[in-house]
Amino acid sequence: MTASDVRDIDPGDGRLPTPSTTRSPAWSADVPPRSSAALPPLAPDRDLAAPDWFEVVEHFREGLIVCDADGVVRHVSPMAERLLPEVTSGETLDAAGVPEMAEGDFTHRGRRLSARQVPLSGARCCWYVEDVTDRVSGADALLAERARSTFLAVVGDKLGNPLHPDRAAAAVVRLAVPTLGEVAVLVLAPRGGRARWWRASRTDDEAPTVDSGTLAGGDLPAAIADGLTGVEPHAVDWLVEQAVDAGWLPALAGTESAARVVPLPGRDAPVGVLLVARRATRWYDDADVDLIRAFAARAGAALTTALLYRDQAEVADTLQASLLPVEPAEAAGVQWGTAYRPAQAGLRIGGDFYGSHRLADGGSVFFLGDVSGKGVEAAVFTGQLRQCLQALHRLESHPGRLLRLLNDALLETTQAHGQGRFATIVLGVARPQRDGGLTLTMAGGGHLPPLVLRTSGEVESVPLRGMLIGVVPDPRVGEVTVRLAPGETCLLYSDGVTEARGGRRGDEQFGTERLVAAVTGCQRMPAPALAERVEQVTCDWLGHGDHDDIAVLALRATAPGGRGSRHLHSVPELTDTAQQGETDA
Repeated sequence: MTASDVRDIDPGDGRLPTPSTTRSPAWSADVPPRSSAALPPLAPDRDLAAPDWFEVVEHFREGLIVCDADGVVRHVSPMAERLLPEVTSGETLDAAGVPEMAEGDFTHRGRRLSARQVPLSGARCCWYVEDVTDRVSGADALLAERARSTFLAVVGDKLGNPLHPDRAAAAVVRLAVPTLGEVAVLVLAPRGGRARWWRASRTDDEAPTVDSGTLAGGDLPAAIADGLTGVEPHAVDWLVEQAVDAGWLPALAGTESAARVVPLPGRDAPVGVLLVARRATRWYDDADVDLIRAFAARAGAALTTALLYRDQAEVADTLQASLLPVEPAEAAGVQWGTAYRPAQAGLRIGGDFYGSHRLADGGSVFFLGDVSGKGVEAAVFTGQLRQCLQALHRLESHPGRLLRLLNDALLETTQAHGQGRFATIVLGVARPQRDGGLTLTMAGGGHLPPLVLRTSGEVESVPLRGMLIGVVPDPRVGEVTVRLAPGETCLLYSDGVTEARGGRRGDEQFGTERLVAAVTGCQRMPAPALAERVEQVTCDWLGHGDHDDIAVLALRATAPGGRGSRHLHSVPELTDTAQQGETDA
């Protein structure tokens, strides 16, 4: 063995114990002793004797096995003896029974070894064998941790968007397969005595399929019921049996399976339970359980957010429904028409309001108004105002006096809550007449004057004045009485119509004159069609620009027995020729 035979050898790191100086190397008889002249001596260090190459080789991290040209082992270093005790000096390497050495990396006696062959002079060779168990295990652990981190990052991203509980639950079970198991079942905490569940399962390499169902709270498997209390079951044998009995593991029925149940943390109690199962070829170890728990924490946060959003949306919908304008109550001799478009379409509510209430004498109280502000606060104020009207009209039916009572009630409400809100309103009483007409007695509280469409085609502006309500204790209230003949219509509207800005330049107000022009010639229109027309021409003028709340209320005098159909087209006037044709017929 020459100096060239041991080039590229990595020196040891000092972790191995120093062999005894009395130990003789495992050389065969025809191998020269350590003092062979073929190896050049190391440079001496001062007055100390220079160590030879064999003493240095015995401290390498890698084990060395030197074979001659016939494959007979001539030297085995101490590290090689420790790693491959089957290799014996003087016998062929093949006789040691380690054929996997030729593959480079192999497993031997529970350790991961790496072997490489280096040719030497004289057709000899040297095998370098190293224990890489710790290095490979560390690399595998790093890759596994990276895979877990990537999986949880994807889970966090996917579960950050759904705000609907059903979509969030379906996303949870879909993401759990196949990383956590071949089947994943999510059971939400019972609501109203029923528990909803979602299941994702995967066969072969196809995408997971998701289905769902409901169970009565008393029919939940015991493990699921325990999980909903925050207990995490650990006995996997009966856990699988319960899941199979519930019909949740059809793909794993009849096979040996492993399962885990983990609660999904919520605000005060678990929001649900996650069950994952797979074939027993892969049991759930501690690392798997930790990953399931981390997944459950993210899933629980997403579902808690979705359920909270659902609850808030239900409350908001209920409140919005109570604040939306109510369609006028049907009354004899009156055909109602309404149109409503809030400034913030997403809220569906605003500061404009209208409605009617029937009176005991056969008449009807009707009103249309506008409160200060927009959005939710304005809508809440309109709700308070409508509730006041609903209560006060039972005590007073005269429009002027009723409006003053409403003013006092609003002043008390706004002062109690420290609000500075006010409103404009037209409030009237409609009473049917024997000839099919209507008598309208109206009181004005600072609102725009109504319009009357006569059967002659003329459009009249009702001279109704008055002060804002909710501002001073004793406002000046204007009153006027108008008579509608059968077929005539009174039109009430908010300033969202006349103050709508649009047109060619986009900043010109629609104005009262354009409104009068738009309804001129529409005296034959039913009240619903007229209200829709006013809204439509206003929106056409606006284009896609911002606008205030728009409200329209039309009431048309109908003959006794007239129908209040809500068709949206006008009835054209008959020409002289057509009239003559009907007469001839």
